[in-house]
Amino acid sequence: MKLYIGNKNYSSWSLRAWLAAKQSGLHVEELIVNIGSDDWQAQRRESDDIMPSGKVPILWDDEVVVWDSLAILEYLGDKVGRERFWPKDDAARGMARSAVAEMHSSFQALRGECPMNIRKRFEGARISDECKGDIVRILQLWAEARARFGQGGPFLFGTFGAADIFYAPVVSRFVTYGIGVPGFAQAYMQTLWEQEWVQQWVTAAEDEEWVIEQYEAAPAL
Repeated sequence: MKLYIGNKNYSSWSLRAWLAAKQSGLHVEELIVNIGSDDWQAQRRESDDIMPSGKVPILWDDEVVVWDSLAILEYLGDKVGRERFWPKDDAARGMARSAVAEMHSSFQALRGECPMNIRKRFEGARISDECKGDIVRILQLWAEARARFGQGGPFLFGTFGAADIFYAPVVSRFVTYGIGVPGFAQAYMQTLWEQEWVQQWVTAAEDEEWVIEQYEAAPAL
């Protein structure tokens, strides 16, 4: 299998698919493209057979092509068993799926105002009320998951899984933009930030030379 991903410093959806590949335990070749380059923009316009959506991440498995991070995670889960990604308990799995789906479809203000930029640190970043509302909702989800289903370990549902994979870029955003969070969230963020694969990605992002200027400025209201 081959996984096409974008810049590790900026591409939050690529991070999710890459972590899903790691969690699957399968051998997946990593192919990185610079999504800020003119070559990539030309390639995505001209090659819908390689990149059906024109975006990364994209997983190729022989003749099978899967795009979108959640679809990639589910495809890998079909191969190795859903328990690799989702809690076994029905109630926990139901909430985990809902939390992942909400991350997948919501929080547009946070995404737009605070794009992922692992290398940067912004002090006193100004964010909108809508963005603050997204942050409050995320903290509510984290608190409920930890309180109801987190007894088996330090991650959202105890052990590392799909929910942590999908909220990993949020943790990065909170670190980059200096978002203040309560103690339980700080503990969770530290656990996820120090997770082995997350640290591998962070190290690679810090060593990356590509720069996309539009993501280098602090939020401006």
